[in-house]
Amino acid sequence: MIDLLKRHAIQVLHKAGHTLDEIAALVAVGKRSVQRVAGEPVITMITHLDADGTPGRGRSGRPSKAEAYRAKVTAWLTDEPELLSVELMRRAKLAGYAGAKSALYELVRTVRPTTPRPVMRFEGLPGEFTQHDFGQVLVRFLDGTTRRVHFFASRLKYSRWVEVSLVPNEQVETLARALVDHFAAMGGIPLLAVFDRPKTVALHWSKNGEVTEWNPVFAGVVLDLGLGIEVC
Repeated sequence: MIDLLKRHAIQVLHKAGHTLDEIAALVAVGKRSVQRVAGEPVITMITHLDADGTPGRGRSGRPSKAEAYRAKVTAWLTDEPELLSVELMRRAKLAGYAGAKSALYELVRTVRPTTPRPVMRFEGLPGEFTQHDFGQVLVRFLDGTTRRVHFFASRLKYSRWVEVSLVPNEQVETLARALVDHFAAMGGIPLLAVFDRPKTVALHWSKNGEVTEWNPVFAGVVLDLGLGIEVC
């Protein structure tokens, strides 16, 4: 027998567009069971569940006293998302709430805005790697004229923090100045900075990709900064 919580999870995943095979793997039930449960009537909110996930008998179906304060709590959290539940309880009591603390706290949990956790796409430590490159885009103005705009972009790999500067050209002195400005904006110098292999960085390299001659201006700046370099 599949308990109500798993059945509910199956219906939610199916509605979200997951395949039967994906749902079966996520919920740990058979594919045929997933197909059957997905076609059942939608499971509505249950006020109480026993330990085995079946509807409990210890509570009646009377609505919670806190439900009448949903609009007020939502408005308070919209204005001040970080309000503590105890402060919301105080405000609700001043507004006439006479129910249990647990009921109001449960209401708060359902309406409080949640902040998604940032996705870290790269391994490593904060501030360990940055990536840098020039770019350009052709801008068309309202009068029909166009102009090619150059920029220099830097990205902290761990946090995905991006710094972009408009630059007059893609020469080595421009790279050095923009690089220093971006490190200042980021708050420090990383362990390694990753570049492609433009002439502003490397003048010559072997067939296996190893740099055989660095751009001397770039190399001098790197040594002054104490910065490690990795080329793609």
